[in-house]
Order: sequence, then structure tokens, then C-alpha cells
Amino acid sequence: MARAVPIEKLRNIGIIAHIDAGKTTVSERVLFYTGRTYKIGETHEGTAVMDWMVQERERGITITAAATTCSWGGHTINLIDTPGHVDFTAEVERSLRVLDGGVVVFDAVAGVEPQSETVWRQADKYRVPRICFVNKMDRVGANFWRTVEMIRDRLSMEPVTLHIPIGFEADFTGVVDLVAGEAITFTGSRDDRPTIGPIPDSLRDEAKRHRDLLVERVAEHDEQLMISYIEGREIGVAELKKAIRRQTIANTVTPVLCGSALRNKGVQPLLDAVVDYLPSPVDIPPVAGRHPDSDEPVERRAEDSEPLAALAFKIVADPYVGRLAYFRVYSGTVRVGQQVMSTARHQRERMGRMYVMHADKREEIEEVQAGGIAAVGGLKGTFTGDTLCDPDHPVLLEAIQFPEPVISVAIEPKTKDDQDRMGEALTRLAEEDPTFRVRYDKETGQTIISGMGELHLDVLVDRMRREYRVEANVGRPQVAYKETITRPAHAEGRFVRQTGGRGQYGVVVLDVRPLERGSGVVFVDKVVGGAIPREFIGAVEAGVRERLESGVLAGYPVLDVEVTLVDGGYHPVDSNELSFRTAGSIGVREAVGKAGPVILEPVMKLEIRVPESFLGDVVGDINARRGHVVGMEAVGNLQVIRAEVPLAELFGYTTELRSMTQGRGTHSMEFDHYAGLPRAASEAMLARSRA
Repeated sequence: MARAVPIEKLRNIGIIAHIDAGKTTVSERVLFYTGRTYKIGETHEGTAVMDWMVQERERGITITAAATTCSWGGHTINLIDTPGHVDFTAEVERSLRVLDGGVVVFDAVAGVEPQSETVWRQADKYRVPRICFVNKMDRVGANFWRTVEMIRDRLSMEPVTLHIPIGFEADFTGVVDLVAGEAITFTGSRDDRPTIGPIPDSLRDEAKRHRDLLVERVAEHDEQLMISYIEGREIGVAELKKAIRRQTIANTVTPVLCGSALRNKGVQPLLDAVVDYLPSPVDIPPVAGRHPDSDEPVERRAEDSEPLAALAFKIVADPYVGRLAYFRVYSGTVRVGQQVMSTARHQRERMGRMYVMHADKREEIEEVQAGGIAAVGGLKGTFTGDTLCDPDHPVLLEAIQFPEPVISVAIEPKTKDDQDRMGEALTRLAEEDPTFRVRYDKETGQTIISGMGELHLDVLVDRMRREYRVEANVGRPQVAYKETITRPAHAEGRFVRQTGGRGQYGVVVLDVRPLERGSGVVFVDKVVGGAIPREFIGAVEAGVRERLESGVLAGYPVLDVEVTLVDGGYHPVDSNELSFRTAGSIGVREAVGKAGPVILEPVMKLEIRVPESFLGDVVGDINARRGHVVGMEAVGNLQVIRAEVPLAELFGYTTELRSMTQGRGTHSMEFDHYAGLPRAASEAMLARSRA
């Protein structure tokens, strides 16, 4: 089927930013001015088209990345509006993986905010070309030039200003387009077209100075423009646009525009910039993968005639059409009913109904060509990050890497009916969200759910209640403490019951000694001379291991101990497996009680990234949490702190770190080892357990 527009006129872009910078407000204006919607939705009124979830409209924030398609200037734009809150960073991660360009929105008052830095680094990872839009120019305290300097200093990028504002704060009326050399003014009414005219006399000198600076900075990176610049030729509009486009796609410069989306100012020039400066699928390098069998490198060009290569980047449980997989086609064409290979799982799938998505609305289509983004139903065995390809030309594309969860809570159903439904609900939510993990802790008997932050888990529990009708209690998980011994000990275990008739008789002599951390429980048989018949040795070991699952201090499992069976006694009639199992249990309990038992706690390996100005506060807080710093290094303008901190001291740490660092600190943690609980903390715990 012929394309509606050539692939060169296709733009796959995402709108990314810190929370409250105005991403969704920009998206809503884009939809209105491209004719995709006839009414502008507002985030603060809960009517935004792109924020369609109940939880998004209640909280006034974006939680899930929403996709739509619109047209501008003869170009087709596939747009994804992403969340700004750090708890939902996975939505940004997977969106940037499949997009060709990005619009980064900044608040003109706040400038570069913490999550702006995070999403910028994510875009750097995938080498996504960007343009910047300094929003909220009408607000009190708005400062365009300060924001531009923050982009240069904090994000280590060369910003090139294509606009200078006409007026500031309440007097902001438009922009001077430095490329075209004209003024664009806005009335603020959504229905009025921008007025294009000459640059005001009061800004003429400033505009000339900034245009010369723009040409100079682009020419530093662009050889073709440099030749014209050195030769002193007049730089025309078309030549300058081409040079800016080349260097934007090469990620050497980032164009900066400004406006006020809420006041309907600056959105049309932003759309022009998307078309003029951001890449089409053919402007970026061919997608790289490898052959699943030979591991040989494979490339796929963005052409309809190439073999199919697509990446599933998002799974959604739609209440009307069931399980939907969002996917990006990098090469080839895919049609409804076509057989494809899910390469990572070596599983054939049949493409079901396919849809172009408009937030939560669907428009059914028959095929998707190279560069397209769509959703498909009916793929039961395809998950986030899976490659879909032509079975005769297999390729495995690089999967999406997601951050590890950093916070966990225990969850339990309120009723028996809720218990039956909770497992299915948690499984479906985990399928949709790769940063949401579910596990059952056998030691504490709790179901533990893990995510990127308290808001993340709060939203998921709320979705479970509304979408799956599961009511649940959420609490703090218990720490999985252990016990061990500190010195060798010797003890006898006797289980003798002889009161007439067949009785019970089992005697064991055990030595215990401590082992290195991580050794577990080791049982050694050193019985000689038939003191205990061979058929009862297994029963002794079973009794020992069973008893060590519940220690002598607080009932926690005992770790890192060697138990040696050195002697014993038996009765030819009264001895049996039960007797020796019980004797082994009694003996090891006595031995551990004499061996200086202590409580062990899990210690987490913590990596924290913070700006240097917060380093002292963060290190002091680590020490206050019974942790210690094992290393520090500077990475760019951040300090990376590596520390070991007890898990019991880390509940709520995500919130505390954000508070300490004004939201600019991030961290990840994983289990490292068990260490002895300090005496004071151990005594307090034992006192609580006896109470």
C-alpha cells in the first residue's frame, strides 16, 4: 500500500521534561493546532486528552506515556507525551528507545530542574536529537537567558537560540525568529493566527547580535556553513536551516525556542522547528542488532522493502480489546494476520488487529510501514523489549534496560475473594511495568511489591483496586534477619523415652563452629565405630537443618555454621529415625546456645548520585543510618557515592534523599551481604520480641 506521506516527512518525537514544566499542556496545543482535536484540554481542569487515566486526572500529573499521531506542514508526527515524575522514569526510558527526536520542555522560572537532568541523560544514552522549548515565559520571574545558560552548564550541551523573546513575564507577546529575521507575535487567543512582521526597532540590534552568534556557533561544528562564514558570504535562511538540522541530528548543538503554551504562544513555531530540525527515520543510522543464532551483527535500514524488524516497547491491558503491545517498525512492513517471530523467545506470533493510538482511543489500520508506531492485539508471548521480525530473516534488537526498583512494601488481600484476584492483578501490572516487581517472601510469609518510589506503588495499588476490584492492605515489609554463631561449641542431644514397651532412643554428640559469610549450613559426618547406624545419619542431618531454620535468639534462620556429628549412641530396639531426628534438633539447639549466637541483618550496596553541593549532607545521613562510605568519584557535574547501609535503615530513603537534595539526588540499591547487628540494636530487638 502506498504511503500517505514519504518516510522523509515522518517525525517520531517525544515530549520530555521535569514534572510541571508543561509537557502535557504543550501536547494539548500541538493536537489542537494540528487539527487532531477541536478543543484544548487542560491539565489543571482534568480534561487533558493525553492524560486519560483516572489517576492522572485526579493528581494532575502524567503517569503513563500516551501516543498519538497528527499532521503539520505536510509532515506526519507520531508524538509521545511522557511523565515527568521520577517514579515513572521507565515510561521515558522505553519511549526514548524507539523515538527519533525529542522536545525537551523547561520552565522559564525554574530553569533546568532535577528530572530535566535525568531525562536529558536518558536521551544522551540513546543519542536522541533534541530541541528545547522554554515554556511559561509569561510567568513572574521567567528568565529565558538564565535557562539557556543552565542548559549549557548543567546539561553539558551547546544551546543555540533560534528565538529571543519579545517582552517578559506579563508583557511577553511573541518571539523574534533569528533564522528568518522576523517577529512572530501572538494575541493569546487559541483561534488567532500568529502575526508575522518586521523585528521591532528596540530589538533590532540585539537580534542581529544573537543571529551572528547563532551562525558562529553552528559554523564551529558545520564545515559547509564554516566555508560560507569564512568567505564572508551572506548566510541565507535555507542554508542556515540545513546547517542547524545537520548539527541537531549529529547531537552537537541543540536549538532553543521559547513561548507560553498555556497562553497559546509559541506552539506553531515549535511545530515548524520539529519539522525543520528533528530527524526522519532515514536521517538516523540503520538500527543495529545481531543474528540470534550466530551472534553476527545485523543492520536494518528504514525502508519498506527491507525484512521486518520491530521492537515492542510497551504492554497495556486495554479494558475493551484486551492485551495491546505498542511497537515501532524499524524496517519492512507488517500487516494484520502476518506471521512474525518473537526472537528473544523463539516463538512465532500472529499479528492481530492493529491500531493507531490517540491516547486511549484506537483507530484500526491494516498495515504499518517502516518508521511507523502502532499497537497490536493478540500477541500473548510478547513482552516489553522483545523483537518482532520476519521469521526468514531473524534479528535480535537491543532490549530496553530499565532501572532496578528502589522501594518495597508488603501487600495482603483484605478478603478471601480479593486473595483469588490479587495474583492475577499483580501479574498483569508487572507485565505492563518492567520496574514493578512481585515476589513472595517465604521467610516472612509476605507478598512483597517493589517499584521506583512511593507514588509509583501508590498508583499501582490504586489501579489494582479500580481496574481489578482488589482491595488490599499495604504495610512496611519485615526485614529478613538471620542468626549465626561467633565461636565453636560442643553439646549432646538426647532423646530417650523408655517407659515400657517400644520406646524412643537417640543420642548425638555435635560440634559447631562459625564459617565465613555466605557459606550457609554445612553438615559433616565424622561418626566412627558404628556409634550411630548409617541409616540414621540422614535423620540426624534433617533434624539439625530443620532446627537451624529457627534460631535460639529471636527465631530467625541460622546461617554460616558448620555442624559436625562426632559421636552418639543407639538402642537396637528403641532407636528409629524419629528418635535421631529429634536428638539432632535438641543437640544443635544446645550447641548454638553455647556458641555466642548473634543476629545478622541484610546490608545493601547503595549507589547515590548527587550534585557536589549536597555531598556533605548525604554522607552525614549515611553515617547516621549506621552505614559507611566505601568510595566516591566525580562523574560529570555529579558525585557518585558508593556505600553499604543496613536495609532496616533504608525504608523511606527515596523520599528522604529527594528532600535532602531538592529532588536532584538519585540512587539505586541491591543486596550485598549479611553483617552482625550492633549490640544495642540487637538488645532492643530482643526486648521487643519478648514483650
